[in-house]
Formats: sequence, C-alpha cells, structure tokens
Amino acid sequence: MLVLHYTGMQSGAAAIERLCDPVAKVSAHYTVDEDGTVYRHVPEERRAWHAGLSHWAGMDNVNSCSIGIELVNPGHEYGYREFPEAQVAALIDLCHGILSRHAIPAARVLGHSDVAPARKEDPGELFPWQRLAQAGIGVWPQGMKSELGPEALSRYGYDPSAPQGKAITAFQRHFRPTKLDGTWDSECGGLLASLLNKIGS
Repeated sequence: MLVLHYTGMQSGAAAIERLCDPVAKVSAHYTVDEDGTVYRHVPEERRAWHAGLSHWAGMDNVNSCSIGIELVNPGHEYGYREFPEAQVAALIDLCHGILSRHAIPAARVLGHSDVAPARKEDPGELFPWQRLAQAGIGVWPQGMKSELGPEALSRYGYDPSAPQGKAITAFQRHFRPTKLDGTWDSECGGLLASLLNKIGS
C-alpha cells in the first residue's frame, strides 16, 4: 500500500523535527515540503510508523505493508489549505518512482483517513486525488447508477467495524470532496460501484 498524509503541524520544520525524533514514536518514509523538497526518512524496505491503528481490505496494522508519505500542510487544526503546485508535482514524481519499484495496485493508493476513518481526516478534501489518478497514481471513479449501500464500502477495503458515518465521510473526502456530509446517497453508491468495477470486485 501507499498511504498519503498531511503533517498537520504549524510548520514544515516542526513536522520534520517530530518525524526525526525517536521519542515521538512516529515516522514516515518520505516528507514532501510545500516547495517540492523531498526528505527521505526511512528506507522503503523498512517499516515506518505512520498509519497507527488502521485497517484496509481485511488487514490490520497497515504499517507492516505500506509506504507512508507526509505532505507538509497545517491540516484542519492549523489552517488547512490547498497543496501547492510544486508540492504536488514533486509528489507525483516520487510516487512514480515508488510504483516502479513496488507492485502496488491502483486501489491501494490511499489516504490516512481511508485506513483510519474513525481517527483521521488527512490528507483531506483539498488533496488532488483525481489529478494523481490521471497521472497513473491511484484510481478515480466515474458516476454510474447503482443501488449499492454503505455496507458495500468494506468490499472496496474500508473497515467494516468503523462507525458508518466516519467511513462514509472518509470515502467522500477521497472520491466526492465537494460534499462531505457523512450521509450516503445515490451519487456515493454510483461512485463506489464504479470503483468496484475497476478492481473487479
């Protein structure tokens, strides 16, 4: 898996200092600063402590099977803002390199909120998931008619034990960021059906 985060701290320097502090017991493989600078913290073949309590597609402990990338952004607590062009371009280049070295399926390119919907909001609704998918990183759905309900989120990979409203909101943050209400509707069902078609589930 490839899991994307935002740092959620007041500055990039503070975030990098924390990621490099063994006392904090948190780490990531990479951090991408807003100016496009990429910092490597942990070799890709080693485990980093970025996802915490997490679940995807029947697997707990996402840290054991994922590469984590932190994007410098103050997050919802400190003034969430759009991700600058230089940062997104550097992230795309970094992801292309990672995907060339590891056989990560498109549907396993995820946000922290996807794998930990009860706890996390990052990288959030301003993150350009569609642009990444257009660059060959991740997957993006097309709308279609469907009667699927939110219980089908687990078929894509979401934790079936997560509070349903939180799981729906995480899905919306990733795939329908224009309306985050935690309420399932026919548009959500159609997007999920498109995703399941793409992965053959």
